[in-house]
Amino acid sequence: MNKRRWAALLAGALTLSLLAACGGKGNESTPDASSSEPEGPSVSVIAPVEPGPEPEPVYPYANPLTGEGLDVDISGKRPVAIMFNNLKKALPQVGVSQADILYELVAEGGITRIMGVYQDLEGVGELGTVRSARDYYVSLALGHDAVYIHAGGSPQAYDAFSNWGVTHIDFVNGPYGNMCWRDPDRRKSSGMEHSLMTSSEKVLEQMPSRFRLEHEEGYSVGWTFSKDPSDAMPAQRLTVPFSKYKTGHFTYEEEENRYLIEQHIDGADVPYVDGATGEAVSVSNVLVLYTDIGAVKGDDKGRMSVRTTGEGEGLLLRDGRIYEITWRRDKRTDTFSFLNGSGQPVPLAIGPSYINIVGASAKVAWE
Repeated sequence: MNKRRWAALLAGALTLSLLAACGGKGNESTPDASSSEPEGPSVSVIAPVEPGPEPEPVYPYANPLTGEGLDVDISGKRPVAIMFNNLKKALPQVGVSQADILYELVAEGGITRIMGVYQDLEGVGELGTVRSARDYYVSLALGHDAVYIHAGGSPQAYDAFSNWGVTHIDFVNGPYGNMCWRDPDRRKSSGMEHSLMTSSEKVLEQMPSRFRLEHEEGYSVGWTFSKDPSDAMPAQRLTVPFSKYKTGHFTYEEEENRYLIEQHIDGADVPYVDGATGEAVSVSNVLVLYTDIGAVKGDDKGRMSVRTTGEGEGLLLRDGRIYEITWRRDKRTDTFSFLNGSGQPVPLAIGPSYINIVGASAKVAWE
């Protein structure tokens, strides 16, 4: 075969190859700008989902004094009320941070005492220092149907024990020596009368078998609790003067939704801490109840008379707000009722409460 024929054959083969290549492209469809088909592979984009808050646990029961949820029912138990020394040299008190309610009232000489009420004493630990009873504290303990623990008392208190049928444990004039002890350090630094201690373990282990440990049928505290307060005036700090010797201060901590407690005692500011932990004591509710307070006629010790039944004006602080309330207590076996201007119960915030009972003329202030 000559060179010219080989050249013709090669040229023909090259032409066929080019036509095949062009024909393949011609069979492909040309993308249409109006077509719904995407130019590239489809990709599903899923926006990240922020985790929501953990749902609050739902409890079948609640502490009747605080509204806090519980897995077990303790509402039928009789509370225990402890009479705490609040003299400056006796501080810090021990076990007060675990109380469901703290009541404070004036005693003779302008000093105050504090009564802690515990719906369930189990696991609280050491308590003290324990001090003597006054009849108005006896009345408050009776309203809770509580077992009242004290160390001695005024003549009026002993009359109340005899006449009102109050269940009480007396560390001075009763056969309860194994339930308490004298703290050696406090005895050395503060004196014998400011050194008396007890503990939840000793009280519960040695509680007399003759004592009724359950509420009688039909007893009810009658308090209500809520998380969402109604609108009211903000109040970040409350000052409660009891006497020239003692003033209480309560400061709202928004992050914890609690009120930190401070005491101004005998001219000095004293943080209110629990001696068991060294931590500041705080509460969810602060109440001020105005009533009639005066000296007991003919009493040479300057003891006080305090009206704890009937009704009067008051204040409630919760969630950083202040509410004007009315308190009512028809008889000694009742607890206080806290009412609004329409006579309806005012709900407390869930958590422990501090109840200040002061004279009607007390210059209570807030800001």
